[in-house]
Amino acid sequence: MDDTEQLLTAVEKRAHAAPHREKYPLPAALSTEDVTHAEAALGFPLPPLLAALYTRIANGGFGPEYGLLHLTGGPAPDGEQSVIAQYLAHRRPASEDGQWPWPKGVLPICSLGCGMYSCVDCRNDRTTVLLYEPNADDPHHAWYIDQLDLAGWLRTWLDGTGWYGEDPDDEALEMQPWPDYNARI
Repeated sequence: MDDTEQLLTAVEKRAHAAPHREKYPLPAALSTEDVTHAEAALGFPLPPLLAALYTRIANGGFGPEYGLLHLTGGPAPDGEQSVIAQYLAHRRPASEDGQWPWPKGVLPICSLGCGMYSCVDCRNDRTTVLLYEPNADDPHHAWYIDQLDLAGWLRTWLDGTGWYGEDPDDEALEMQPWPDYNARI
């Protein structure tokens, strides 16, 4: 079993073992056709690990804080819109709704509360996970590198060392600003 397979197995086990599963069951996993349709709507492919999370485990509902957002479909029980709906809404010209420009290829995948999201840079081969912190004073101070890749981000969730976890790694609290923001809007 390779590292990715071991990681997916561990995520799947934790996702199904969450204490609130009886009250909030996981949604069904998506088909590869569902992912293909999602990629067509987005205009770019999902990183393989992200696609595997949605096709192998569930269409959201597991992970750090409020869990992964649904990739497709209507709002989650907590009212959060799907990844596709949020990405397309954020990518509207900023002048339309007064929001800051959203970078191309950066998907909000996990709600962290207070308007913050974990996002995956789908245009970066490493699948950098970014923290979007909209409570900053301007958009250039709203984007930080949370983890260098999606696999690392998932591991911090599994082992409880993410900055949002119960036993965060102090080094994670000093996130670096994301330098690619200007080039991607």
